[in-house]
Amino acid sequence: MNKVLKSSFLAIILILILIGCNSATDNDTTSNEDAEEENNASPDEQGLRQDLHIAYSAQPPTLDPYLTTAVITSDVMRGVYETLITVNEDYEFQPMLAESYDLSEDGTEITFTLRQGVLFHNGQEMTADDVVASMNRWKEFSNRAGAFQEATFEKIDDYTVLLTLEEPISTALSVLAGMLGSYAAIMPKDIIDGATELGVQEYIGTGPFQFDEWKQDSYIKVTKFDDYQPLEAEPSGSAGRKEALVEEVYFYFVTDPSTRVAGILSGEYDIIHPTPYDQAEILEDNPEIENYTIPGSTLVFIMNKNMEVFKDVRVREAVRLAFDEDAIMQSASADEQYYELNHNLVKPHLTNRFDTEIGKAEMEAYDPEAAKQQLEDLGVAGEELIIITTRDYEEQYNASLVAQQQLEAVGFKVSLEVYDWPTLIDKTYEETGYHINIMSWGAQPEPTAYGFLNRGQDSGWLDDQEFYDLIDDFRRQPSLDETDDAYDAIMQWMTDHVPLLKLGDTYRVFSASKKVNNLQFQDGINIWNLTVSE
Repeated sequence: MNKVLKSSFLAIILILILIGCNSATDNDTTSNEDAEEENNASPDEQGLRQDLHIAYSAQPPTLDPYLTTAVITSDVMRGVYETLITVNEDYEFQPMLAESYDLSEDGTEITFTLRQGVLFHNGQEMTADDVVASMNRWKEFSNRAGAFQEATFEKIDDYTVLLTLEEPISTALSVLAGMLGSYAAIMPKDIIDGATELGVQEYIGTGPFQFDEWKQDSYIKVTKFDDYQPLEAEPSGSAGRKEALVEEVYFYFVTDPSTRVAGILSGEYDIIHPTPYDQAEILEDNPEIENYTIPGSTLVFIMNKNMEVFKDVRVREAVRLAFDEDAIMQSASADEQYYELNHNLVKPHLTNRFDTEIGKAEMEAYDPEAAKQQLEDLGVAGEELIIITTRDYEEQYNASLVAQQQLEAVGFKVSLEVYDWPTLIDKTYEETGYHINIMSWGAQPEPTAYGFLNRGQDSGWLDDQEFYDLIDDFRRQPSLDETDDAYDAIMQWMTDHVPLLKLGDTYRVFSASKKVNNLQFQDGINIWNLTVSE
C-alpha cells in the first residue's frame, strides 16, 4: 500500500513539473515576443518624441572646430564630428574612427589603422586621404596643435595613417583625443581642399548626427544620419556605441537666463545649459525637472601684454596683490558650492597629477594697500583700463564686475565693454584696444592643452621664448607620468612673470526635463543614446 501511494505521489509530482515547465516555456515565449514587439514598435508607439530642444547661453563664433577654442562650438558639433581616438568616462584613451593605434617603443611614431566602411555625411567612405588632409589642416590652424608643427601625417595605404614625430610628445594622445576647442575632427578631403582661412564651406563629418541648418542668432539644427556606422563597444563617455535615437536636435541661443528658465518650465526647451545659479533652486524644487551639477570652467584673468601698462611685470604683480580671488569667484558662481579656488592648471576631477604648491602663496596674498603703493611708485596710478566681457556667460561678466571694483580700489580707472560672445572672441584677436579679458575655459586633461598657454590672443599676446621652451620641454617628456618637474618649472615661471592669473574652477548647473531619458554628460551634453518621452 505504501509503495502504491508513493508511486502515485511521485507520478503526480512529475506531471506537475512537466506542466510547470510547459507553462514557463509558454510564458518565456510570450515575454520574448512582447519584448520583440516593443523593440520593433515605432517611436510613436513607444511614446517617444523625435525631437530634442536645447537652449544655450551663447552662439558659436564658427562651426569649424579647428578655428576656435570656444566650447560652444564643441557642444553643438560633438555629435557631427568625430576624432581618430577619444576618451571614455574615466578619461582613458579609446579608438573612435581608428580601429586601433600603435605607439612605437621610442614614442616617435603612432600608427592608426582606420575602421573600414565609415561613411561621411555626403556618402563618401572615410579613407587615409581624408585623415591626412584633415590632420594637416588641423596642424595649420588649431592652437592646440603647437607640438605637432614638425610632425607629419602619412598615408601608408587606404586604411593606415602614420604619424611621425621629431621627438616623443607626452601630450600627443591627449591632444588628439580632446573634444574641447580646436579639436582634431576628421572631414572629407574635398571639404578640406575647399576651405579658406575663414573656415570650411560645408560641415560634414562622420558622427551620428549631420548638420542641417544654422539660422543666425536663433538656432542650429542637426538631424539623424541614417547611415552612421556605430562601434559595438559599450557606451562610455565619448567612446563606444553611439546611436541617434531622435531625428532632430535644435540648439537655441538664448542669452537671457530668465528666458531659458521660463522655456524649460513651459516645455519649450528640454534642456537648458547653463542654468543661472540664482534660479537653480527654483528648478530643483520642480518634480518634472532634474538639475545636474557638473565640472564647469577654469576662470582666467588675462592681461594684454601689448598694452604698455602691462608690459611691466611689477604692474602685473600689483594686480595680483589687488585681487581677492575668493570674492571674484563667489561673484562669478553665486555660491561657494559652485566654485573652488585652485591655482593649479588642471582640474582635480581629471587628474591629481598636476598638483603643486608653487605659486599658491602668491595667488592667495591679498594686500590692496601694498598694490596701491606699488602702482603709485611706478607712476601708473590713475591709468585707464578697459575690460572686455560678455553677458552670454554669467561667470565671466560677474567676475569682471568685481575685478573692476578691486582694480579701481587700488587706483586704476576701469571701464567695461560688453559684447555678445562671437563679437568678444573677435575682439580678443585685436592686438591692442583692450587691457583685460576674463575668460572661462573648458577643462583640459593636461596643462599645455589650454589656449592661454600658447602664443597669440588667448594668452593676451604673451611672447616669451623662455616660457615656450618650458612648454616644449613638458611636451618632450616620454609620458605624462614623467612631467612633474617640467610642470613645476612652468608654474614657477608663471609665478615669477605673472602673464595671467588663474582665479579658480567653477561648477556649472544644467537642467533637463525628466522626459529626457539616459542623459549623459562628458565635457558636453551627449546628444546620442538618449530618448525623449512624450
